[in-house]
Amino acid sequence: MNCKAKIIGLGAYLPERVLSNKDLEEMVETSDEWITSRTGMSERRLAASDEFTSDMGYEAAKKALDDSGVKAEEIDLILVATLTPDYVFPSTACLIQEKLGAVNAAAMDMQAACTGYIYALSTAKAYVESGVYKNILIVAAEKLSSIVNYKDRNTCILFGDGASACVVSHANSGYVIENISLGSDGKQSELLILPAGGSKRPASLETVQGGEHFIKMEGREVFKHAVRRMEGAVKACLDASGLDERGISWMVPHQANIRIIEALAKRFKVPSEQVYLTIHKYGNTSASSVGIALDELVKEKEIKWGERIILFGFGAGLTWGAAALTCEVNNG
Repeated sequence: MNCKAKIIGLGAYLPERVLSNKDLEEMVETSDEWITSRTGMSERRLAASDEFTSDMGYEAAKKALDDSGVKAEEIDLILVATLTPDYVFPSTACLIQEKLGAVNAAAMDMQAACTGYIYALSTAKAYVESGVYKNILIVAAEKLSSIVNYKDRNTCILFGDGASACVVSHANSGYVIENISLGSDGKQSELLILPAGGSKRPASLETVQGGEHFIKMEGREVFKHAVRRMEGAVKACLDASGLDERGISWMVPHQANIRIIEALAKRFKVPSEQVYLTIHKYGNTSASSVGIALDELVKEKEIKWGERIILFGFGAGLTWGAAALTCEVNNG
């Protein structure tokens, strides 16, 4: 029996409300041309005031389960990647477990910021291939609008809300998770941070008035680390798979900045038409962005048997990672 872990179902969810660059022009000193030329973003989605991370994750999870043919009660473990949980505790995974009726599933949250989807894939792969669990549901969901300062033009133009999900199992048909490369560098933790709300800086009048419950980012430094670290992760993943860049059929990057994505595609000599983008319509949705893009790629393009998909991401921590998938699905 082939015991390699495979993605056997995918799903995604985007809120209805659209925040366009034109809308942002009315909120901060910026312009549509400036945002588009520097980030590649034109729109992003925002959750409703009564719509939370668990709600969006639940919607994506339902689609992934339907796509996989696995029933909620057949899920052994739910992994939720998020940096915007509904609560500090209980975990968002437990909230989604209840919503789904996944009564036989263990549940836990994971936090690797924008690399969360890839970190969760690594964990699911290890559990499935070791025989500990058979069916694992990964959910990556973010309500970044809850921690974005819409008076800060350096960050408010970047982020949106959304969710993605996948089912990982060892079924005969799916996208084989061949290899994953992960990394981190805690020395750079101050470059991208939510300063308050944890045990070091509990919520207080001082932290609220100081705007410490909003995302803080050193954009230029993050950019430099992102390109170098993701390049290294992709190379390590390709090497472990016995591939070079000529073996890449599709690149699915974390949708953080078009310049970062273009720089990496150029370094690996991957044509732009083989780099799947959602950044123009959803912005940066943190942990969920890779999964949203993968879901759309698989649904919109004819992925052929044997084609290789490279996922890669980078986020606060700093964290980074890449995953190599091989299509073993008969698409017609």
